[in-house]
Amino acid sequence: MKRKMGVLLLLVLCSVGMLFANGSKEATAKSGKPVIYGIYKAGDQTWFIDEGASAKVAAEAAGYDFIYVDAKMSPEEYLRALDNAIANKAAGIVTCTPDQTMSSAIMDKMNDAGIPVVAADDALETDGKKIAPWVGINAYVIGEANGAWLANYAKENNLVTNPEVGLLLMTMDTVSSCVPRAKGEYAKFVAASPEFPKDRIFYADYDGTTDKGNQVSSAVFTAHPEIKTWLVTGANEEGTIGAVRALESAGLDKTSCVVGLGAYMAKDEFKAPGGSAMKAAAYFSSESVGAGSVKVLLDVINGKTVPMETAVDAVVVTPQNYREVMGKYAD
Repeated sequence: MKRKMGVLLLLVLCSVGMLFANGSKEATAKSGKPVIYGIYKAGDQTWFIDEGASAKVAAEAAGYDFIYVDAKMSPEEYLRALDNAIANKAAGIVTCTPDQTMSSAIMDKMNDAGIPVVAADDALETDGKKIAPWVGINAYVIGEANGAWLANYAKENNLVTNPEVGLLLMTMDTVSSCVPRAKGEYAKFVAASPEFPKDRIFYADYDGTTDKGNQVSSAVFTAHPEIKTWLVTGANEEGTIGAVRALESAGLDKTSCVVGLGAYMAKDEFKAPGGSAMKAAAYFSSESVGAGSVKVLLDVINGKTVPMETAVDAVVVTPQNYREVMGKYAD
C-alpha cells in the first residue's frame, strides 16, 4: 500500500512540475487573449528589461498577453524563440535580433507564418535597407549630443591642447544602429574642437557587453601610458561602464571623463560616493522604444500603413539634472 501511495505521490508531483514548467503557455491559452512576443537579444540587460516592461504594459492595455524572451545573445536561442512564437500562434512580435545578418531569414520565417514583426533598437535589414518597421533611437543625433558635450567639457577644462589628453570612441561596427552613434560622436567632437589632434583620437570595438567594453578600453589605456586624462564615449551604456571600471583599475578615473549612452546605468554612477569618471550620459527613454514598438505593431496588426522608421531623441544628463530629466527612471 505504501509503495502504491509513493508512486501516486510521485506522479502527482511530476504533473505539478509539468504544469509550472509550461506555466506561461498554459496561462496564455486559458486567457483567450491574443499574444504578442517581445524577443530581445540581451534580455538580462537593464535597457531591454525596462523596454520589455513598457512593451508589456502597452500590449496588455490593448487587450493582448505579452511574453518576454531573453535570447541571451545566441542566434540559436533566438530562432527557438521565433519557433515558439509561431507554435503559439503569436499575433505579432517586437524584436531585437542578436545577429542582423539573420534579418532575411527571420523575415522569411515570419512571413511564411503570417506573423507581423517590428524591429526594436537594431533594425532588420538587408544591404542597409530596412525590411521591417523599426523603432529605436535617433542614433546619429544622439551621437552628436555626446560629442558636443565632450567637446564643451574639454574646452571648459583646458584639455583640448593638452598633450596628455586622449579621446576614446568605443564602437560596435557590426551593429547597424550603433555605427551612426560613433560617427555622430566623432563628427560633432572634431567640429566643436578642431584644435584637438586627430592622432590622439582612438577607437576600440566591442560586442555591447560590459566585460568586453572593459577589456578593449583597458587595452587602449595600457597601450598609451602617455595619456593621463581620457575622454570616453561609446555605442551603449554597458560598454562605457566597462571603460569606467578600466579607468579605475588604471588609476586614471579621477582625471578622466566618460559619457554614457542610455543613462540607465550612469544614474547609479552619479550616486556613487566620491563620484565617478562617468560625468554624463545621453538619456533616451526605454519606455518610448518599448511602448512605441508595440504601438507600431498594433497598427500593422490592424492593417494600417506605418512608417519604416520611428526614432527617439535624447538629452544629455549629468549628476546635476538627471533626476529632473529622468523622473522615475532616475531611481
